Amino acid sequence: MIKILFAGDIVGSGGRKCAAKVIYRLRGEEKIDIVIVNGENSADGNGITKEAMDELFTFADVITTGNHCFRRREFMPVWEKSPETLLRPGNYPEGVPGHGYCIVDKGSYSIAVVNIMGTAFMEPLNNPFEYAENLLSTLSTPNIFVDFHAEATGEKKAMGFFLDGKVSAVVGTHTHVQTADEVILPMGTAYITDAGMCGAELSVLGVKKELAVQKQRYKMPVRFTESDEPPFFCGVLITADEKSGKALDIRRLMIR
Repeated sequence: MIKILFAGDIVGSGGRKCAAKVIYRLRGEEKIDIVIVNGENSADGNGITKEAMDELFTFADVITTGNHCFRRREFMPVWEKSPETLLRPGNYPEGVPGHGYCIVDKGSYSIAVVNIMGTAFMEPLNNPFEYAENLLSTLSTPNIFVDFHAEATGEKKAMGFFLDGKVSAVVGTHTHVQTADEVILPMGTAYITDAGMCGAELSVLGVKKELAVQKQRYKMPVRFTESDEPPFFCGVLITADEKSGKALDIRRLMIR
């Protein structure tokens, strides 16, 4: 059996510290085989920086991202020569730096981690369904984890059913709000619409609540800053059969 721990969107330094503490504990308690985290908002402010990446790699095996992956200009040189386990959505146009997937060798088996971004209410990237279909035909392992970074719940659900039986898990990210629809789909793929976030619980998506309210109320530009409220950890723990790649269990985690 493979145990995959995924941490939802990590927001700022508070989210990084919270995720580190929880993941260190869960690695021992649950005998985790691989830890994957979404780090596209892990820098203070938003996006990802080298400092944030280095900290995430102290407790995670693979970092996925999303629409903020290229937000920090100072991080572009890292993308140009990025480690294989730092991912950006693979359906960016050809020529964009970075990797859309990686293969993690665990000795007796391997796990593919795939990062894809939706296009509904998002950047008009290449068709995510086409990208997924073409990529899967090239992968030699049945153990495949997909982080689908998307806004629309309908697009996420559709991707889950599209990949059902073809991958071990499809986990949604981006909205920072955990959904309660974790399920093993009919053909054996673990699915959840959104894993949630690691960051300040009493906030608006990790941002100071009063700033978010001000923005929504007055529609004027506001400089968002990370909330200093106590953080919580949101994510999922997935168990899969390493020979077939089929998911056996998905457990939603919300740890305060």
